[in-house]
Amino acid sequence: MVVSFVLAVLFTFIVMKLNLTTGIIPSLNISAGLLGFFFVKTWTKLLSKSGWLKQPFTRQENTVIQTCVVASSGIAFSGGFGSYIFGMSSSIANQSTEASTARDIKDPGLGWMIGFLFVVSFLGLFSVVPLRKIMIVDFKLTYPSGTATAHLINSFHTTEGAKLAKKQVRALGKFFSFSFLWGFFQWFFTAGDACGFASFPTFGLKAYKNQFFFDFSATYVGVGMICPYIINVSLLVGGILSWGIMWPLINNRKGDWFSAELKPSSLHGLQGYKVFIAIAMILGDGLYNFVKVLGRTLIGLYDQCRKNMDMVHASDDPQSDIPPISYDDERRTEMFLKDQIPTWFAITGYVIIAIISVVTLPHIFHQLRWYYIVVIYVIAPALAFCNAYGCGLTDWSLASTYGKLAIFTIGAWAGASHGGVLAGLAACGVMMNIVSTASDLMQDFKTGYMTLASPRSMFVSQIIGTAMGCIISPCVFWLFYKAFGNLGLPDSAYPAPYALVYRNMAILGVDGFSALPKFCLTLCYIFFFGAIAINLIRDLVGEKWSQFIPVPMAMAIPFYIGSYFAIDMCIGSLILFIWRKVDKAKADAFGPAVASGLICGDGIWTLPSSFLALGGVKPPICMKFLSSRQNAKVDAFLGS
Repeated sequence: MVVSFVLAVLFTFIVMKLNLTTGIIPSLNISAGLLGFFFVKTWTKLLSKSGWLKQPFTRQENTVIQTCVVASSGIAFSGGFGSYIFGMSSSIANQSTEASTARDIKDPGLGWMIGFLFVVSFLGLFSVVPLRKIMIVDFKLTYPSGTATAHLINSFHTTEGAKLAKKQVRALGKFFSFSFLWGFFQWFFTAGDACGFASFPTFGLKAYKNQFFFDFSATYVGVGMICPYIINVSLLVGGILSWGIMWPLINNRKGDWFSAELKPSSLHGLQGYKVFIAIAMILGDGLYNFVKVLGRTLIGLYDQCRKNMDMVHASDDPQSDIPPISYDDERRTEMFLKDQIPTWFAITGYVIIAIISVVTLPHIFHQLRWYYIVVIYVIAPALAFCNAYGCGLTDWSLASTYGKLAIFTIGAWAGASHGGVLAGLAACGVMMNIVSTASDLMQDFKTGYMTLASPRSMFVSQIIGTAMGCIISPCVFWLFYKAFGNLGLPDSAYPAPYALVYRNMAILGVDGFSALPKFCLTLCYIFFFGAIAINLIRDLVGEKWSQFIPVPMAMAIPFYIGSYFAIDMCIGSLILFIWRKVDKAKADAFGPAVASGLICGDGIWTLPSSFLALGGVKPPICMKFLSSRQNAKVDAFLGS
């Protein structure tokens, strides 16, 4: 638990930074498993040398650490600090003229955020616990991420695996140190706005103005090494399409399509096209994947029921050829079913927490009526099951899609005059937390099943990890919020793009299309159906060709914040691609460790930099880039 807590703080900083910059968060399960193994192995070595070691370090401890860390850092994402919670704030509301009254704003507060997370984060765990045998043993769902993590943990606890893990940790430590020191070095040159290496006009000042530059971020180079090539290329394609082609052309229509006197942040101007077209693509992609995963879930359930019926008939027939269960699977099933978590316990826990939530949530959000919450909790278990089942088939959690569904339904139900924007965002948080923790728990149960870990210990570690996350995540966000005063502004280091996107979804759900500038609705329709069409083509052409077709969800992200991070991530992809060409075995073994080191080092530098900002310590130098004409003017001004 001590190791889990330390790693949970580290990973929460990383996830929070990614949340508030671009919103792209890679899977950190492997890093959590590797670092957990390293820390406990080091500790047990010290204990064995002093003669105090009573128990060996097993796969169960490793699995418990990984479960606890992922549950805790997962709250940093599902807690909505880069989306729905921050979308309620005045700093995001002031970026649009709609729904910016006191009724539609709730600024972050440490107390209410911790309270909110405690009453909504545990329901998902209790909602799917009774289904663990059905999902893991009966349906034999794969849960690719959970299975991959289990294979990794199992490999650590072999002689060869332990040797490789030691080398991987060494590589991780080396690049962690480099990344941390690089972040420290860059800090010296950031004394003002648009200063430092993060504002280096790599491709010229005109390209820099249109958000095309390499910002020397070790984090996003590392993320690029973990994410699939097609995701990174999709981000770049989206950036070129929006900032390279569409926004300059739409900006030329200033005075015709929208007023030339508007502020750059007004949603009735160019900003409106950036935000709403991105929303249209996200919704199109989300709707397609929702229908696809739901369809696969229903087909999978039908096939499974038919298979179970066939097995019942086959067991009555002595001549039938039932495939034998392997010894490994027998042992895993026996271990998995040995520690029962009673169904009555899960149902009682769900009902008690639901009652507490129905009583307390309207006090936190006055706009969220108790009957809205009751409706959500009645349908939530079914949606949690669908998400957990779909995740088992596709490795795709649709938590954010269910959250958007809640935004539109509850927001429209409440209406604009009764604070529908805030009610929709709060309902999104309730729904997202339930379905997200449900799929995460089932992924971890699969890891536990494969590593022969006790299901009770997995469930307890998930509860402890969730409780840790409910305290750590708001505290880390509060540190960012207080240390960096310009959080959420488009040109700041932490623009929190999804906060504005989620708020405008809520406005759209309540006010309809009245908020859109001229021709924006037409473009939204084109991109909404375009996202569905691209996804359909990707599925129809098969795996061989789909790897060359961009992913609409990834394309949508740069529409609002630009392509600079996409260039970083493509460089990460290029490094991994060249490394694989030179030495594939070494790249596959050490690539994730190097990437994790780059992400962790730069992520943890945020902690001392935020303390320096809170203490009023300013960097000594501002490194800025000017055109020759501007430079001549500055020289003339200084000379006079």
